[in-house]
Amino acid sequence: MSDLASDFRHPNRYVRLDTILRLRWLAALGQLATIFIVSEGLDFEVPVIPCVVIIGLSSLLNLVLQIRFNPVHRLAPRYAAALLTLNIAELAALLFLTGGLQNPFSFLFLAPVLISATALPTRITIGLGIFAAACATALGFYHLPLPWNGEEPLVLPRTYMIAVWISIVLVIGVTSLYAFQVTEEARKLSDALAATELVLTREQHLTQIDGLAAAAAHELGTPLSTIFLISRELEQAIEAKGLDEHARNDLKTLREQAQRCREILAKITQLSSQGAPFDRMPLSTLIEETVAPHRDFGIAIKVRIALAQDAEPAGMRNPAILYGVGNILENAVDFARERVEVNAWWDANTVEIVVSDDGPGIAPDILKRIGEPYLTRRRNSDATGGGLGLGVFIARTLLERTGARVSFTNRTFPDHGAIVTIVWPRSSFETSEVPSETLT
Repeated sequence: MSDLASDFRHPNRYVRLDTILRLRWLAALGQLATIFIVSEGLDFEVPVIPCVVIIGLSSLLNLVLQIRFNPVHRLAPRYAAALLTLNIAELAALLFLTGGLQNPFSFLFLAPVLISATALPTRITIGLGIFAAACATALGFYHLPLPWNGEEPLVLPRTYMIAVWISIVLVIGVTSLYAFQVTEEARKLSDALAATELVLTREQHLTQIDGLAAAAAHELGTPLSTIFLISRELEQAIEAKGLDEHARNDLKTLREQAQRCREILAKITQLSSQGAPFDRMPLSTLIEETVAPHRDFGIAIKVRIALAQDAEPAGMRNPAILYGVGNILENAVDFARERVEVNAWWDANTVEIVVSDDGPGIAPDILKRIGEPYLTRRRNSDATGGGLGLGVFIARTLLERTGARVSFTNRTFPDHGAIVTIVWPRSSFETSEVPSETLT
């Protein structure tokens, strides 16, 4: 699970060339429209030819890239960053010709940095932000007059221009950071859900294999019994008539091997009888099946199942429930010092499982965020004992998809340890089936 999660957590970030080219074409058209409106509609003095040359060079680059590469081509981060850097440089050149930071479009410095924050690594976004801030700083000192229709150029107060520069730098930093946080959370959630789907698929396959093993054992049982009986009768007939001893030995070997096959199939049937995919599993059986693999780790596991007037709930064998409860129990055993308790009870409306341990408990800063992907604080933080925090997220996601409500608390002082409570509506527990839809 750790290797799988690691692959999800550190993806290669590639941006489609077509996406950046669409944005560059949109910028070029917007710049041309703005120049036309300002020069013709408002009758301002605008250096049209230099501006059009800059926009034309940008458009020419777009055409070359569209002809040279397939639209679905994905750019490596450094090439995407180069194009975004070029966008910032083009904007700085246009602003230099049209008033510098006095131009209200100077806030468009944010656009390339914002795109980088949502699609490229952090170091590239920081570099683009520094470059954009540097361009804004240079434009505060060096620029041509702002196009205006008065006899004298418009000159804004120095204090106002300093405030404009500060606002541009702040909006680049704050907005990019916000966009990065939102995008990173969405990316991690998507990757974690993909890992959850793979885990559930694996559990479903294991369950189906159990069912196929049981079916094969049942189907092969009858012909093997027939072979065993016929071989024994032939062996007795040959022995009674004193025929070839060699043939008698061959029949004996055949009978012994048939008997051995029957014993193997009996073991398979015994192992699979508890895991057939369409068998109904009582709550006590579910708990025992999840507890059994963890009894040999030096931690005492005490199971308490409260007796109730209502009949014991039983649901379809569900890999999602087995994995979810098993993972929570595994965490409890991992953090426990001496003892883990598994308590279960039910009534006419509710089914509840409570897993508690005597470990250090859940840290207060993690307690409110428990169940988020990639959130972990294992006591074994080395390469082999750590983890990426996907286990609890996967367990919680799978259990909630079966209708359960999962909550995490700590024991009340002076006791210590964590408590995980899993509660189903009884109707959901008894009717929950293996989920087949994908996680999206």
